[in-house]
Amino acid sequence: MASKAPLSHLCASIRRPTTQLPLLPFLAPSFTCRYASGLSKGGRRDRDPSKKKKTRTEFINLSLKNAIQFSLCDAMRYIRAFEVGRPPTSSKYDLAIRLRTVKNGPVVRNRLRLPHAVDSSVRICVICPPNSAISKQAINAGASLVGEEVIFDAIKEGRIEFDRCICHVDSAQKLNQANLGRILGPRGLMPSSKTATITKDVAGTVRNLVGGTEYRERLGVIRCAVGQLGFTPEEMRSNVKALIGNVKQDLALLSEKVNKEIHEVVLSSTTAPGFSLNGDFRGPTSLPTRELSVL
Repeated sequence: MASKAPLSHLCASIRRPTTQLPLLPFLAPSFTCRYASGLSKGGRRDRDPSKKKKTRTEFINLSLKNAIQFSLCDAMRYIRAFEVGRPPTSSKYDLAIRLRTVKNGPVVRNRLRLPHAVDSSVRICVICPPNSAISKQAINAGASLVGEEVIFDAIKEGRIEFDRCICHVDSAQKLNQANLGRILGPRGLMPSSKTATITKDVAGTVRNLVGGTEYRERLGVIRCAVGQLGFTPEEMRSNVKALIGNVKQDLALLSEKVNKEIHEVVLSSTTAPGFSLNGDFRGPTSLPTRELSVL
């Protein structure tokens, strides 16, 4: 009969090694935390309600105390350096008016006729009874397309061959029945009484639109084209003054509802950066205006 091995020898073969193997990350035990801070319920931090983050109600406008600003002639000089080689009519001067205003208040939106038209090739469509006195007046004022059903059919087929659309009050009901809002609305071409494009004075509205321009506040900034690259400094000064003066009138009308003020005026172009204006026409070291009048 074989002798029995001691119990210690039998257990030695199944004894665990004294050195522990490294624990792989994906095998590590996971502990679910109930709080984002990782603290247990008993160790939760007490938050101070007075330190609650406040929601900003106004757009951020940086201080202009140490900002570098330019006169109108100097800004035009530097912008033209960026636009070298481009035709004078292909690039436009753009004016950005930054406002101090609340985020969810009423916005500024209007239309004006600048002293020197930036784009006089605007195609205007007038929806009114065809072969009427109103249609003849619209054509004489500069409208390129006049009618009702013919225009409705062309729009539904996707042929939108105009840049502005005006509707006479007598044709407003037919325009609504045509259900063109889903087509013209996203393009900003749908006539509306709020934008004064549904009117009785069709001829006068067409004259204002020919060579006119529209502007609208978006995110606290009003952007509008104020000139072509070939404009003289005097022409630019007239257009800039007209636009800022019109915007100030709009701000005055909204003063009872919300407080809006002009914070900064920036001049740029199609491919050039923006230059903050200081309100002066010429600076001490500015070039003569006659040199800026020739490209």
